[in-house]
Amino acid sequence: MRKNLVWALVLCAAVGLSSCKSRESAYRQAYEQAMAQDKTQQNEQQVVTNPVEERPVTVTPTPPPTTTVVTEDHSDVREIKGGMTVISGNPLKTYSVVVGSFVTQANAEGQKARLDNAGYDARVVKTNETINGQTGWFRVIASSYDDKASAAQSRDALKANYPGAWLLYTK
Repeated sequence: MRKNLVWALVLCAAVGLSSCKSRESAYRQAYEQAMAQDKTQQNEQQVVTNPVEERPVTVTPTPPPTTTVVTEDHSDVREIKGGMTVISGNPLKTYSVVVGSFVTQANAEGQKARLDNAGYDARVVKTNETINGQTGWFRVIASSYDDKASAAQSRDALKANYPGAWLLYTK
């Protein structure tokens, strides 16, 4: 009985150890993956022999240069349809910050005076647009700039006191 037990243990050990052997197909698969990766890298880099010095020179292809066309984003800017006329203040530049809209000129002039006292170069413009059946609105412009970035910065600073401030684009 003891002899049979020893033979059974030896047989189990032999089967157990033989099943842990690595298979040749696993090695072949790993080799083929490595070769495919190496081939991909060789396609990315071409080796050219310099005929004068007879030594290899590595050439890495570079993508063609791209040209970027910068266009002005006017998604947060409004235009006034129908035209407008400056009533008081300096002429408008390309981008302006509008802080108020009034039906009466006196109210617009009052807000302009408060902005002037606060150090802004305010203006009042009369528009020819019709809103809610009312034609000829007076817009109060706190500041006017040639570039959008400066106007947006001014608008953001004015939003604390004038939450409805917006950018006006004038061609």
